[in-house]
Amino acid sequence: MFAILFSEGMTPFYQNVSSFPTVFFSFFLIVSCLFWAISIMGMIDIEILDLPEAETGGEEGMVNGVSTVLLKLGLNGVPITIIITLIALFGWFVSFYSVYFFQISDLMAPIRWVANVAIFAASLYVAILITSQVIKPLRSLFKSMSNDIQKKILGQAAVVRTSRVDEKFGEAEFNDGGAGLILKVRSFDGAVFKRNDRVILLEYVAEQNFYKVIAESEFSLGGAAQ
Repeated sequence: MFAILFSEGMTPFYQNVSSFPTVFFSFFLIVSCLFWAISIMGMIDIEILDLPEAETGGEEGMVNGVSTVLLKLGLNGVPITIIITLIALFGWFVSFYSVYFFQISDLMAPIRWVANVAIFAASLYVAILITSQVIKPLRSLFKSMSNDIQKKILGQAAVVRTSRVDEKFGEAEFNDGGAGLILKVRSFDGAVFKRNDRVILLEYVAEQNFYKVIAESEFSLGGAAQ
């Protein structure tokens, strides 16, 4: 198998994936794979790049502007890390096969440059269109899951799965009797929890889609249950 990967016949493939425009999508695809590998290990929050809902005015105008653009493109309702991964994946396939079938490398330099730019723009556009369609069923799934979860798990215990949980970062795993639920959580008053600590899901913050948590021992004493 390794002999095939390093054979001379693979040279056109490597040239394609490492040259513009496919290299743009190759880069984000590799970054996405690394991100998901790290996320599975619980070292990073899968919603770390998520933006707040679109609003108008205020100091967060730029963020809201990005949220508005995503909303207009139909790229909302699921974690943005999923959106970036899907765009990179679909864009990579469209770009790779476009360069391959149109034999772009055989064109004269000025024409090749224009063709590459056109393929890049078309690949990105098609990738966004496909992604917006693919996430449609996922959007309702994420919303339904979120609503059901809120009703059932407040006041229940969960176990921290990330390296830490503080006021700005963290995830916890809730045992729902099945495969388990991975929840975005945040602490109170500067408290910091480490991996495998048990916490109580005290309040759901819908605007930012996370749960405020306190230590299970503190909850049992009733000191901060408010």
